[in-house]
Amino acid sequence: MSPVQAIIAKELRGYFVSPIVYVVGAVFLLIFGLLSYLYVGFAGAQAIQLMQMQGGVAQINLNDLVFRNLFASVRIVLLIILPILTMRLFAEERKLRTFEFLLTSPIRIHDIIIGKFVSVLLIYLGLLGLTVLVPTVLMLFSDFDWNPIWTGYLGMTLLGALFLSVGVFASALTENQIVAAFVGFGTLLSMWLIAGLGSLLGDTTAGRVISYVSYMEHYDRLVRGLIDTSDLVYFGSGLVLMLFLTHRIVESTRWK
Repeated sequence: MSPVQAIIAKELRGYFVSPIVYVVGAVFLLIFGLLSYLYVGFAGAQAIQLMQMQGGVAQINLNDLVFRNLFASVRIVLLIILPILTMRLFAEERKLRTFEFLLTSPIRIHDIIIGKFVSVLLIYLGLLGLTVLVPTVLMLFSDFDWNPIWTGYLGMTLLGALFLSVGVFASALTENQIVAAFVGFGTLLSMWLIAGLGSLLGDTTAGRVISYVSYMEHYDRLVRGLIDTSDLVYFGSGLVLMLFLTHRIVESTRWK
């Protein structure tokens, strides 16, 4: 077993013997299911109105009325729950005084960081996999295009990975898990809000740069079914940057 695999196995065991993953997973799936029910109900009401107006069978677009709205709303849920999911990764090690033992072990720092990140990413991907049940069930009752749904799931995967990398960085800064969760949440919220500043600056160089830093526009394009190389580069570079900063924080701790 490689060092990364050992770290992943250790972190997964730690997650599944604590209530965090069960509580976060239950809340996420409950909210996802509730949002799906509400948007499906809204689409059904729209269909009834169209039938009454047209006097025949109404054709509604589930991709626009249900899935696009669902994926857009899920980012708010991820903004809240993912920092909670990552808050223990390094903060708990510091609190239990096992952080020093981890740093003095023969495992390299980047193996530790990658192992911790991959472990929480696997849990998140598992939760996303369970949500595929929603479009699978709807497929039995209505026809819709799966391509925008897959790009939406790609967007949720990339957005979640970016959020998790920010959470890992926040956890490396402190030994207090609550503080780590708030730092992660505050960072992600700030990245969201600067999209408004970019809109205010309009089509200027500063406005375009600020809008690019926010994940809002990049995620929205994926939800609409558009895959752009610049969006993939944004999420990939953002993830690498946050893990690199985490590496610097952990490495600086080693030399204190």
